[in-house]
Amino acid sequence: MIEVDASVPELPIIDGGGGNVFTRGDRYEIPLYQRPYAWGERNIEQLVEDVRDLPDEGDQGYYLGSLVVWRKADGAYEVIDGQQRLTTLYLLLSALGERVGGEDEVPSLAFSCRDRSRYTLRHLRDLDTAAKVDDGMLEASIARGYRLLEQTLAEMTSDELASLRRKLARTRLYRIEVPEHTDLNHYFEIMNTRGEQLEQHEILKAWLMEPLSGTDSAEFSAIWDACADMSGYVQMRFGMGAREALFGWGFDQFPTHDRIARVGWGDGARADSLGMRQIVAERGSDASAKADGDDEPTRFESVVDFRFFLLHALKVFVVVQGIVAADSDDQLVPSLLDDKRLNATFEHVVEAGIWDGAPIDRAEFSMAFVECLLQARHLFDRCIVKREYVGGDLDGRWSLKELQRTSKHGHHYRNSRFKMRWRERGTTSDRTSREVLMLESCLRVSYTSPKVMHWITRLLTELMRDPNMAGWHSFADAVEECARDSVREYVEAGDWSLGVNTPHVVLNYLDYLLWRRDRDRFKDFAFEFRTSVEHWYPQNPSDDTFVRWNEVDRLGNLCLLQRIVNSKFSNLNPIAKAATFKEMIAGGSLKLREMARLTTGVDDWKDGACQRHEEEMVALLREACDTGKEAI
Repeated sequence: MIEVDASVPELPIIDGGGGNVFTRGDRYEIPLYQRPYAWGERNIEQLVEDVRDLPDEGDQGYYLGSLVVWRKADGAYEVIDGQQRLTTLYLLLSALGERVGGEDEVPSLAFSCRDRSRYTLRHLRDLDTAAKVDDGMLEASIARGYRLLEQTLAEMTSDELASLRRKLARTRLYRIEVPEHTDLNHYFEIMNTRGEQLEQHEILKAWLMEPLSGTDSAEFSAIWDACADMSGYVQMRFGMGAREALFGWGFDQFPTHDRIARVGWGDGARADSLGMRQIVAERGSDASAKADGDDEPTRFESVVDFRFFLLHALKVFVVVQGIVAADSDDQLVPSLLDDKRLNATFEHVVEAGIWDGAPIDRAEFSMAFVECLLQARHLFDRCIVKREYVGGDLDGRWSLKELQRTSKHGHHYRNSRFKMRWRERGTTSDRTSREVLMLESCLRVSYTSPKVMHWITRLLTELMRDPNMAGWHSFADAVEECARDSVREYVEAGDWSLGVNTPHVVLNYLDYLLWRRDRDRFKDFAFEFRTSVEHWYPQNPSDDTFVRWNEVDRLGNLCLLQRIVNSKFSNLNPIAKAATFKEMIAGGSLKLREMARLTTGVDDWKDGACQRHEEEMVALLREACDTGKEAI
């Protein structure tokens, strides 16, 4: 529970009287020394998702964070910390149709000495009206954020929008005002060097280590700290001696129980377990420093952070160890991967679980779990896709690589290999590796929230049951089946007219099938976060220059686009889209490229081309899912 001084205002995002955080009469200014608005799609979607994750019933509130301000002589609040969140809330409330301006048209949020930012905030609801907006005056990042939120809200039902409003009324900001005579330069220096609050996983670490002592304590702490750094491969988070003992000379072997037991984990040098005070003290030290040889600590980016990886590992551990609930109706680990309940989920497993027919011993649980954590992390690094940044590439690319030692002092990363059994015949290892990478990146961009990336849990569970699978074609089969299962229910239902409710994974999986069918033609294709279901023949023809079509929601007329595209794209006719957006289409989804290739005329698309394209797509899905049904 977060305790806040009574003098610190608690600001509801939407209040019960029809107002909101921006209609209280307060004025906020973003000073010039603050960076411009910089939140992208992931940050914005995460904020909305965090609010939507609140339970529908009850009065449980959600603390969105602190807003640190300095009150100026004219009464305005200069925002010292929290401006990205505050600006996003302004955009969200504007997109919801809430009044966000102050009295007498005085802006409730303004950017000092940034004309473009101020202009964009004043014209948010006119962005798509060319006659009212000077495009040259728009701040692109703010306009993109607003359009993204507009699109997100447009995809919600009326009930979902009403629910979002109710949850925003239970969402709070705390405004912390620095004293009147504060030296702001000194304050910023403190802010940049201060220790952050303990994260949940650090509190969990202390709780799990509480019953440990001696070598067990040292072992747990060393493994935990190595796994907590998700920015590289876990092998490189150990010193050379421990690394060879755990992963073999080549750094590529599975860390079995026997290998872990052979490591000298401090030989009792740490007689007591790390309590909360010690963990706090060590946060700023080099106690869990990266070990020697890690020459590119920011080369790889994990698709989940450590909090979520812990939840994946816990679910794997419960399944592999056969831990069951004492109450047969109890679900030990919720299906939703809820990072906000990280500590509570672990505590519930320990307190309510039955392991080998007996209640769980905490010390035994902690040691067995941290061993599982290391093993799962090794398999995760080798077999789960990540982003790789090399050669100055700021956007990164999908990567599926394994670490291998090349000499006494050297190592490299090579594409993960999934060999065929010698009795089997089929594709080469490189071809299979590419298919696995494409399938996993397909799943990654389909399930954008880390709370629903159940495909990672499923694959890690299979790998933990048989670690040898990591190097064989059977893992590729498991990934393929995981992707198939994600779309099978849709295919078996046979409703091809869901429109924007068509699961994103279906459209992404179709892109995978098109790529696999003609990989030489589409060798440039990569999965991206295309998160908006768009109609090739538009729902609302622009200026009524062509007729409406009542079959626009059919599968053959749909594709995925990035949300932040030219807003006029959705209303143009297919011929105009194909001619106007050639470059975007050439780099877009494969289904979009196919629709553009097949389009010869507006009427031709409605009268036959769309139907033929849909039949081809349905046939691809049914063949992949082996439903045994005839095409439409």
